[in-house]
Amino acid sequence: MTKEAHELNLPADIKYAKAHEWARVDGEIVIVGLDDYAQDQLGDIVFVEMPEVGETFDKDSVFANVESVKAVSECYSPVSGEIVEINERLEDEPELVNNDCYGDGWFVKIKATNLAEMDSLMDHEKCRASVKGE
Repeated sequence: MTKEAHELNLPADIKYAKAHEWARVDGEIVIVGLDDYAQDQLGDIVFVEMPEVGETFDKDSVFANVESVKAVSECYSPVSGEIVEINERLEDEPELVNNDCYGDGWFVKIKATNLAEMDSLMDHEKCRASVKGE
């Protein structure tokens, strides 16, 4: 059963991409993962294909793939930059994305080349409205 828009956990201190990745700034590092809507729609996540540390990505380019019992989905980088850390726990525990998408289920940490790109992302209210189709 999927959640209604008002049931989604969309923290106010996080920015959201249209493809439902989330991004939280920590200094010059941007922590990225899948938001509650994406993990809810995908269902049980069984595999996460991660990038390598040191790889660079442009904003909106594919940086990871997620396989669930329902589908395989691409994840798009919300900012341009270099991968400085990956969440290695997801290799053995992909269900962390379902259980704690904003905590233990994060995907990557990116050293952003242009933090101003964060300004193009949605806040939690706009994200909720987009899920509702407003």
